[in-house]
Amino acid sequence: MPSLGAIAFLVHDYDEAIAFFTRALDFHLIEDTDMGDGKRWVTVAPRGSDGTRLLLARAVTDEQRAQVGHQGGGRVFLFLNTDDFSGDYARMREHGVRFREEPRHESYGSVVVFDDLYGNGWDLIQPT
Repeated sequence: MPSLGAIAFLVHDYDEAIAFFTRALDFHLIEDTDMGDGKRWVTVAPRGSDGTRLLLARAVTDEQRAQVGHQGGGRVFLFLNTDDFSGDYARMREHGVRFREEPRHESYGSVVVFDDLYGNGWDLIQPT
């Protein structure tokens, strides 16, 4: 049965992206392997996740650099589920994450839209 292993996530710098994901979002650094010539294989995932990872891919061409922060085309790009909405929201605020709105409660759960370090939109969601 196929499964989605990783999503390429364009970044300007490996180390700043690792710091954001591991500190502000409390992700686990799964792998950071030097591939030579300044290239690294870096994957992160939410703690406790056994599924899809983000592959932090350093943008190297002008076209790639232009897409950093625009991977969702202006829409929310990724959805981060949580079982501790208020705790995760508080930690993210403490780490300077920019929120586009105040948390709200919808029929499907608690949600708030935030930007990652490059401006991609994410939903933090605690499903009902």
